[in-house]
Amino acid sequence: MSEAVVDPSTEESATAHGAVEAEGITGRKKTLLICGGAVVLILLLVFGIRYVVWSFHHEETDDAYLAGHLHPISARVSDTVQRVLIDDNEHVVAGQTLVILDPNDYKVRLDQAKAALDAASRGAATADAAILSTSQSATAQTTEAVGSIGEAKALIQASKAAVTAAEAGVPRAQAQLREADATLQRDDTDLQRYEDLYAKEQISKQTVDHQRASYKVALAGQAAAQEQVRQAQAQLIAAQQGVVHAEALLTNSQGGLQSAQAVRLETRVRERQFATAKAAVAQATAAMEDAKLQLSYTIITAPVSGRIGRKSVEAGQRVQIGQPLMAIVEDQPWVVANFKETQLEKMRAGQSVDVEIDTFPKHKFHGHVDSLAPGSGNEFALLPPDNATGNFTKIVQRIPVKIVLDQDSVRRYENLLSPGMSSVVTVATR
Repeated sequence: MSEAVVDPSTEESATAHGAVEAEGITGRKKTLLICGGAVVLILLLVFGIRYVVWSFHHEETDDAYLAGHLHPISARVSDTVQRVLIDDNEHVVAGQTLVILDPNDYKVRLDQAKAALDAASRGAATADAAILSTSQSATAQTTEAVGSIGEAKALIQASKAAVTAAEAGVPRAQAQLREADATLQRDDTDLQRYEDLYAKEQISKQTVDHQRASYKVALAGQAAAQEQVRQAQAQLIAAQQGVVHAEALLTNSQGGLQSAQAVRLETRVRERQFATAKAAVAQATAAMEDAKLQLSYTIITAPVSGRIGRKSVEAGQRVQIGQPLMAIVEDQPWVVANFKETQLEKMRAGQSVDVEIDTFPKHKFHGHVDSLAPGSGNEFALLPPDNATGNFTKIVQRIPVKIVLDQDSVRRYENLLSPGMSSVVTVATR
């Protein structure tokens, strides 16, 4: 087998050519690397400048999370759950019925309160009617008694005047009687003398008859005078009895006035009873309203629109006053971003905000700064730090900033956003 013979000059030429080609490739690589590095450096420089310029007018933090109003729903009466009309995570609207408790006991209490109110109202009406009756009776009795007193006083005066007149008539009648007695005695003496003279036939019979007639007239005058005395005395007794009767009538009328005053006092008592009855009506009304209120508490409704969470109630369960049944997370959550205090120099309410929620990385939410908290988180802690004691280490504080999301940016995400979701917040401070 024969071996090939290689020319040494050809081998050297090939080696030299390969070295030249390798050198060219290496030079091109260096050029490409230098150009690429320059381009990267320029890009880094451009983006760095843009970031520096952007950072002058923007503040960003990833210490942010969604927050919302959490409304606890609890029982306001002790009762047994009859029906539960919602389920976990369900969306409800304000006023929607959530739970129905057994209303029977509270219906009975309401009926009892209505009956008590009716009884109290009837008692008040009776007391009012009694006031009217006794008041009218007292007025009538007072008027009658006052009139009777006036009449009795007038009658007393008239009776006293009659007594005075009668007292004056008795002596006059007695004087007339004495005059009649004297006349009768004179005529009697004259008659006896005339009869003696007639017996001696010294005077005529006619004269005796005339004297006898005078005697009879005097005798009749005496009887008349005696009758006048008796009449005068009877009139005096009657007048005196009239005074006594008038005084008795006055006493009776004064008793009637006192009776009327007693009835008026009874009217005041009735008025106090009516006031007590009205207070009982007010108390019964309040009890009925309370019974209505207690009955209304057997229907538990949603105070706001939102989603149900932390549901812990079931039908047939016995619940107590204040026992938590569920919670409603209100719609329209907001973002609480904890910025460092050094980031708040230019931050003001109303500035636009971009929010990236970790749950939805492909969707950017927009909003605006609503307000800044009045203190750092440490100031509202249960045990705030006391920097006046011991060694002090300065720590940059964080201030919560409330950010309200725009409605347009949360459209189609209303039922997906939940308080507690982490987010990254960027505030444009320019």
